[in-house]
Parts: sequence; C-alpha cells; structure tokens
Amino acid sequence: MLCAGSTVYEPLKEAGAGPDTKVGIIGIGGLGHLGVLFAKAMGCARVLAFSRHGDKAVSALELGADEYIATSEHEGWAEEYASSLDLIICTVSDPRMPLSEYLSLLRPKGRFCQVGIPEAPLPALDAMGLVLNGTSISFSDSASPGNIMEMLEVAAKKGIRAWTQVRAMGEVNEALREMEGGKARFRIVLVNEGGSGGEDKDEG
Repeated sequence: MLCAGSTVYEPLKEAGAGPDTKVGIIGIGGLGHLGVLFAKAMGCARVLAFSRHGDKAVSALELGADEYIATSEHEGWAEEYASSLDLIICTVSDPRMPLSEYLSLLRPKGRFCQVGIPEAPLPALDAMGLVLNGTSISFSDSASPGNIMEMLEVAAKKGIRAWTQVRAMGEVNEALREMEGGKARFRIVLVNEGGSGGEDKDEG
C-alpha cells in the first residue's frame, strides 16, 4: 500500500476525484487494481478499466469497475468513449500503447497521469489536439507524506486491501513468469520455505 497505493492515490487526490469525476484506469495489475479500488472508495461517478485483452474483465468488475474495455477486442472503443472522462491514470508503460486514442477519451481540461514508469519513449503526441482540448499530462511515482497518511486512512475506513497471491520462496521463478505473463492477481507475496506458501488468497 505504501508504494502502489500511494502511487495511484496521489493523482486521484490532486484531481479532486469525487462524485462528479469519471475516471479511467489503464492496466489492471499491481497498480491498476488499486486505482480502481481507490477511485470507487472516493465515490467517483464512473470508473472504467482498460486493458488489451479480456482476461481480466471478471476481476476488474469484482474490484468495482463500472465497465471493462479490452482495447484489442472492442472495435471502435475510442470513438465510443470519446470525451467521456475527467481523469485517466495510466499504469502501463508499453511504447506501443494507443496513447492518442486514450487521450481522446478526456473531456476538455481533462487530466492524464502516467504512473507506470516507461522503459522506452512513449508514443508521439498530437500537441495541437492537446492544446485545443486543454489536456494536462503529468507523471507521478509516489505521493507526499500527507497524502500517504490520508491514503492509509481511506484504506482503513473503506476496507481497501491489495489483492495478493502467496507463493513459497522456492516458486520464485514461476511467480516471475506469472508476472511477466500478466497472470498475477494482482500482487505476489513470497514467503520463506515452511511458511504458508502455495496458497492463493483473493485479498491480503
């Protein structure tokens, strides 16, 4: 929570997320699933979850997302949801992601916050479109001490807990393969041999 929780809480807080805010979360993984949980806990009017494939749809809806959009399988998704969101939190860093399409989902004066740390340059942007729409783009990797304390208070009050899977330390290679393949739901905890490894937990 101190890392992933604060990372997604910061842009929600800075955007004043609440009952009048429609939020998009790109990437439903270790960061993104907490983004959905906090957006719902803060009373956001609508929370849309985006991912490339449909394999995380059930989990995203269980987390509280109002809709799940698999961008590689949902033809015309960018046009369907154009100018519908106030804030987008992007937890992925793939340089192939359809960044221009994601930005088109923002309403005038909308905000796009990149929290997934890119390992390569992000796709090129249409600067004129951003200027005309008044779009703000920001980056964040953590939160201020005050917001971290506030995040923990919200988590305690609303019962927010990261979804974790417990694995024995000897299963570390398998756990890494699950992470790389996007199969983790959603954070993996390694325990020393003789502990309670090997047993999945929906939340922890």
